[in-house]
Amino acid sequence: MKTRISVRTRMAAALCATALAATACASSDDGDKDSSGAQASPKDLYKDGIVNPKKDPGTPVDGGTLRMAEYSEALVLDPTKTYPTGSTGLNVMASIYDTLMRYNPETQGYDPQLAEALSSDDNVTWTLSLRDGVKFTDGTPLDADAVVASIQRFITNRGLHGQILGANLKSMVATDTSTVTFTFNGAWARFPSLLAAGPGLILAPAAYADPASFKPIGAGPFVLESQSPGEKTVVKANEDYFGGRPHLDKIEFLQLGPDQTKLESLEAGEVDAVYVGSEKVVKDLVAKGYTGNMSAVSGVPTINFNHREGTATADVRVRQAIELAFDADTFLERTTGSDLLADRGLMGANSIWDTGVAPVETDAAAAKKLVDEAKADGFDGKLHYVGLSDAVSKSGAVAIKAMLDAVGFDVQLDLVSAVGDVVKKVYVDGDFDLARGSNSIPDSDPYAALDTAMNSTSGANPGRYASPEMDGLLAELRAADGPEEGDATLAKIEELWKKDAVYLNVGFGGFLEAWNDNVHGITPTTQTAVLFDDAWLGK
Repeated sequence: MKTRISVRTRMAAALCATALAATACASSDDGDKDSSGAQASPKDLYKDGIVNPKKDPGTPVDGGTLRMAEYSEALVLDPTKTYPTGSTGLNVMASIYDTLMRYNPETQGYDPQLAEALSSDDNVTWTLSLRDGVKFTDGTPLDADAVVASIQRFITNRGLHGQILGANLKSMVATDTSTVTFTFNGAWARFPSLLAAGPGLILAPAAYADPASFKPIGAGPFVLESQSPGEKTVVKANEDYFGGRPHLDKIEFLQLGPDQTKLESLEAGEVDAVYVGSEKVVKDLVAKGYTGNMSAVSGVPTINFNHREGTATADVRVRQAIELAFDADTFLERTTGSDLLADRGLMGANSIWDTGVAPVETDAAAAKKLVDEAKADGFDGKLHYVGLSDAVSKSGAVAIKAMLDAVGFDVQLDLVSAVGDVVKKVYVDGDFDLARGSNSIPDSDPYAALDTAMNSTSGANPGRYASPEMDGLLAELRAADGPEEGDATLAKIEELWKKDAVYLNVGFGGFLEAWNDNVHGITPTTQTAVLFDDAWLGK
């Protein structure tokens, strides 16, 4: 039992840390205007894919070091211990391990990357075919046994969405040296999305043979050269990469601090590419014509509710009253300086998955009525809010307290300095009524993030919300291949999410990886990440 809690705590810590990074992505001093002073539409801006694409980059050039300012640092290159998204290390890890598949925002589908092909006739049984002759950088073959072992380790150690994969997986078998057959308990149309992300980062057996001495050994286009915590991680070209030696000699993944600093460094030519989330900086980069990869996300930030028996928020009236009292515009103004990204829907209005279901509207009178009803049944009005104590987080907490106290609640703020303390209170002890968080649901596949947040069996379901009806709807969504098939189910999910007041969405946003004109060949993929196997530097 002790080991199980430790794994869950580590996973929750990664989730929480990413949530804090994502909730900062809308930070802005002048969020309603781009650098030219013109009004910009967030709905039009935050769409998956390449912005300001350049025509005819010319013939690729070999050599050079690409300097990229990352969003946050991947201190540990084990994808079961570092949350594998673009904002928290997937860019670095994918350069070392590569991914079996990659997301193509133009087709909204998945293309083979390290794999040769992935196919299914019924979306229940999937056949993964591997390329011939691919080897890890230690010389051992990347064969079906290595893939099965790596993915099984990811499931066992509860990497991101590993629990979902394990819960739905009936069998995973190496049917020959170059073929893996996955059979699920039901249809899973967007299963390829997982092989483009964490589970698709295939590690050499030697990487984890000694649990006490992990080694980042993969079959990607680059190998680790050095790590300087707080400064940079350097990877160098894999001379034996299956697709041919990459054009770049090296990539330096740098830590430069705030997004504005990254923008200034990009303009000064001190770096070649940047990863940013600040609304103002994103809009400035797009307005100035920088080419880049935009990744839209919904649910940034959220306010999580505790559904555990005995908590104040176990009463649906209390949760509904909080939602009715909450003003997303005011909250974002206090915490980011701009309310343009406010959106109470399950999926942002910019999302290809937007259902059109009307979001909850702020109604203080209706909120007060529900609070009074709950008090008449013995509720004392007290709510325990858990969050961080930095200046921005505290400003948001104070804003929430003012909104809720105004309708009859008595909010007690519990603000701590360390992410680990939030993790323990929320995910392990369940010692909260409401707490700041984030889902960061990507347009590439909302199922996995929604299942993680709301499935009754999910270890990363912060409030322990449990509904057989919701579990069934999530299974229906798993079977849907894209918005045309899934919108009707997602609309039912959103209606139930509203009725049960599962958690509160505040807004939407996105991340942008932007680069200078001399950078070419960077390829978008899932989880707000990019791939560098075809990247090169021109004049």
